[in-house]
Amino acid sequence: MRPRHDQLVDQLVRLIDIRLLDPLEILLDGHDAVDPLRDVIRARARSWAAVMVDGDDRAAVGAIMRVMATLYPGDGPFDPPLDWWRSPLGQVVARRVGHPAAEKVSYAVAGAMLGITRQGVHDLASRGKLARHPEGGVLTASVRDRLLQEGTRNA
Repeated sequence: MRPRHDQLVDQLVRLIDIRLLDPLEILLDGHDAVDPLRDVIRARARSWAAVMVDGDDRAAVGAIMRVMATLYPGDGPFDPPLDWWRSPLGQVVARRVGHPAAEKVSYAVAGAMLGITRQGVHDLASRGKLARHPEGGVLTASVRDRLLQEGTRNA
């Protein structure tokens, strides 16, 4: 399912507020300087969401990777819970990038990305509709391609 622009904006604003602005407000001891940033973030989130959902591939991938690197920094691999893939941001990442840090994903992750069960992924892989990885799981690129194909059929 393609995420709605307003849902993606709301999720981006909420994540930035929780991960960046709230800690900054705490660090600044509630200083009023953070409030104008909330307005800027709302406006910028609208712009980012528009690019992520409807922009050309290069711009969309660039915006997504900047947001992902900022909101999900870490030394370890990016491994969100399965429910994250069903969120507006998870869906736009799956459609535009695939998995931002993995060449292959498990059947469970592929199912979450596609919005189907692990058994559904197995069936698609058995029928050659998803490419299997030699070490197990499926290729992230094939999951992304499947999402893009579904988008053109439903458009």
